[in-house]
Amino acid sequence: MPSFDTVCEPNLVEVRNAVDNAAKEIATRFDFKGTCAAIEIKDKEITLHGDAEFQIGQIDDILKGKLAKRNVDVRFLDKGKIEKVGGDRVKQVVKVRSGIESEQAKRVQKLIKESKLKVQASIQGDAVRVTGAKKDDLQAAMALIRKDVNDLPLSFNNFRD
Repeated sequence: MPSFDTVCEPNLVEVRNAVDNAAKEIATRFDFKGTCAAIEIKDKEITLHGDAEFQIGQIDDILKGKLAKRNVDVRFLDKGKIEKVGGDRVKQVVKVRSGIESEQAKRVQKLIKESKLKVQASIQGDAVRVTGAKKDDLQAAMALIRKDVNDLPLSFNNFRD
C-alpha cells in the first residue's frame, strides 16, 4: 500500500555550519569588538551571548541570515527567553526543533481525517505516516498539509509505492 511520512527534520550539518559562520562574522564585526558577543551550539541547542538584549537581537539577525543562505528554514528555531547571566551580560537559548510534537501530529491527523480523502494518517513516534490506495490521493494529502500547516517546517520522505 502506498505511503509517505510527514516529518520535521532540520539538516543539522547545515545548522552547525550556519552557527560557525555566524560566530566568525561576530568575531570580525567592528560593532562587537570588546563585547562578550558570542554564539555556540551543543547538540540541538544554540546559545547566544551578549551584553544587552539589543545585542542578542543583532546576533539573532546574523544567525537567521546565515541559516537562510544555507536553505535552513528558520521555523526550526524555538527561542527561549532572554536571561541575565551576571553583571550586564545576557544569554538566550535557542532550541532546534526536531520531530513533530504530539499536539501538532494530532492536528495533522485530524486535518487529513476531515479532508474526506481516501487516506489514513497514523502517528509513528515523531512522524505522521499517511497511507492510501492511490498515489494521487497521497499527493493531494501532501498538498493539503503544505497548505494548511504553515507554522511547522514539514517535509515528506519515505514515499513508498
